[in-house]
Amino acid sequence: MFGSLAVAWRASAPQLAHALAGSTQLQPCEQERLEAYRQRLGPEPISNPIEPQQRRQLQRQRCLLLGDPSLPEALHQLERPPLQLFWQGQGWLWPSLRMRQAVAVVGTRRPSRHGEAMARALGQALAQAGWPVVSGLAEGIDAAAHRGCLEAEGRPVGVLGTPLERVYPRHHTALQAEVGHRGLLVSEWAPGTPVRPGHFAQRNRLQVALAQAVVLVECPLRSGALQSAQLAWDAGLPLWVVPGDAGRVSAAGSNQWLAQGASVLLDPAQLIESLGTGPIQAAKAAASMAPAGEAGPIPMAHREAALLAALGAGACLDQLCERLRQSPSRLSERLLRLELAGLVQGEPGLWWRPSGRGL
Repeated sequence: MFGSLAVAWRASAPQLAHALAGSTQLQPCEQERLEAYRQRLGPEPISNPIEPQQRRQLQRQRCLLLGDPSLPEALHQLERPPLQLFWQGQGWLWPSLRMRQAVAVVGTRRPSRHGEAMARALGQALAQAGWPVVSGLAEGIDAAAHRGCLEAEGRPVGVLGTPLERVYPRHHTALQAEVGHRGLLVSEWAPGTPVRPGHFAQRNRLQVALAQAVVLVECPLRSGALQSAQLAWDAGLPLWVVPGDAGRVSAAGSNQWLAQGASVLLDPAQLIESLGTGPIQAAKAAASMAPAGEAGPIPMAHREAALLAALGAGACLDQLCERLRQSPSRLSERLLRLELAGLVQGEPGLWWRPSGRGL
């Protein structure tokens, strides 16, 4: 809502009350506790640069329980919803995941050079467009997509089939640590849980539930990635498939989806053209579009960062209501303020898109 943690921390009590209006409104006793907490920690609770001890404390494992408002709604709707989600990393990514503003890239552990190169290129392209990249941190396609995302300074989201403190495969220690530092690590398995083969298959439903679209790069006829593809297809999500060599066993399963109606993906640019700007890039654009000299310590583009991120390249009122879970009247009021500020442009059919100002 404020654009950065630093701005939110320094906001006054009335500004916080305005930002948390509606379903997230604080009760008077909660406001008092929050003010006491801020006063105790002082105006700069995190040193700059951050001290090693503070970093270790901030990166400790956290847990979302079933029913927590931060937990993506799509997870609640699963046939077997996770009772808990342990996570580590950049918690500010959860609002995007709650609105399924991410892209899952899945595939085989033993890809061809072409498949691995495409997964890496997809990770880079999605990161550059501002999309979190969801995958399973497994060998092959998963690892290539996450490496490409990290190379482009993106935000990877690793959904693990092990507890957070376990690394599988073991040589992914550095990669998993980097994903947990610059993106998010997510697992439904509590610390100390024994690792079982079935756990890796169960994570597929979580990957799909966090994503707006799924990309199947390459996989054989017997692969967990096919389960992810089926889940995406059943949920009505866009399913993109990278064609593989018809003579390769490693591409037989993914090629089969092309015959069933999945969208052909020949170039990462096709995917970006279809999806548009991702939530991370939209939030950056919102900050740059703040009108010069706007009064108040919190520019409108920062206050409405969540709405601008949900808007993406353009959306109708019904879509925004579903993504933000607010009433049409409330959203219409917010959109009108953004339109008057020159940040969005209304079009026929109750459709809005960013004005392009500052881009």
